[in-house]
Amino acid sequence: MKTKEKKKINSNTLLLLITILLFIVLYAAGCMAYSSKGFTHVQTFLNILINNAGLICVTCGLTCVMLTGGIDISVGSLVAMDCMLLSVGMSKWGMNAIVMCILVLVIGVVFGMVQGYLIGYLEIQPFIITMAGMLFARGMTAVICTEQVSITEADSTLFYKWANIKIKLPAALGYTNSKGVLQVPYIRVGVVIALLVLIVIFLMLRYTKFGRSLYAVGGSAQSAAMMGLDVKKTKMKAHVLSSFLCSIGGICYCLNTMSGSVQQATGMEMDAIASSVIGGTLLTGGVGNVIGSFFGVLINGTISSIVKTNGKLASSWPNILTAALLCFFIVLQSVFALLKDRNKK
Repeated sequence: MKTKEKKKINSNTLLLLITILLFIVLYAAGCMAYSSKGFTHVQTFLNILINNAGLICVTCGLTCVMLTGGIDISVGSLVAMDCMLLSVGMSKWGMNAIVMCILVLVIGVVFGMVQGYLIGYLEIQPFIITMAGMLFARGMTAVICTEQVSITEADSTLFYKWANIKIKLPAALGYTNSKGVLQVPYIRVGVVIALLVLIVIFLMLRYTKFGRSLYAVGGSAQSAAMMGLDVKKTKMKAHVLSSFLCSIGGICYCLNTMSGSVQQATGMEMDAIASSVIGGTLLTGGVGNVIGSFFGVLINGTISSIVKTNGKLASSWPNILTAALLCFFIVLQSVFALLKDRNKK
């Protein structure tokens, strides 16, 4: 009995361990290659978190959907619509920052409910529904405003303060620059929000009935139904949660960019899917966790940081390397699935 349990634990954690090891190797390689350009500074790692706070929230939500065996490709467009709504609402409509943030979260829930109902209860393919959602959200972004809109201190003092808060870490982690000034490392509000989302979703998946039902539905919807789980309701809740977290990610993204535009967050859905798969989430559902997805985001962020630090590589290299890693992990997943089937026989 103990042997079987041990095998199960090893099987579920192997992809996660590979992901964590890959991140460590990539970051260590960056530190060795670009130590003279400041890659070894703590702030370099913190900047990866700051730049990807919105993506962390989006990836957590998408991981929950993928655990059920579904997919959501509307997340990037929803983030763009959220950013545009926040920017226009505060800079042109004169709305309060708190009111606009609540409005964005409500829109995220409604957006998820519509998609979740069509996917869960009407049993329409997730790819088709979320593609329609992607086109709708991107179109609505242009309807709100076709120009790039920036948020200034005059537009919203409160939102501007949120965006510029520096949560400083211990000075011992800092470094002295060439002018002899101590640079104390810091994080932004968006990072705190993203890490809180990560912790909450991790605990939800691990310890709640809803979290376990996501795994059960992804493992086998028919078996889950026979156990008494409401498969349709679970799928709908997964999409509502995904869109809600996506709207939180949209707020974090806007806090980082302080602007909204039609082309904003283009391709974010692909980054989120890649991060989830690299983190060990199976495309067929039933296996995965947000910790792995978090390290998937860090891997993507590290690749981008290395390319930017180099300064001579083309900006397309992060996409190329991410695509290669995605293919590698999909092949790994297929190999593990074959080995698992062979062991059952």
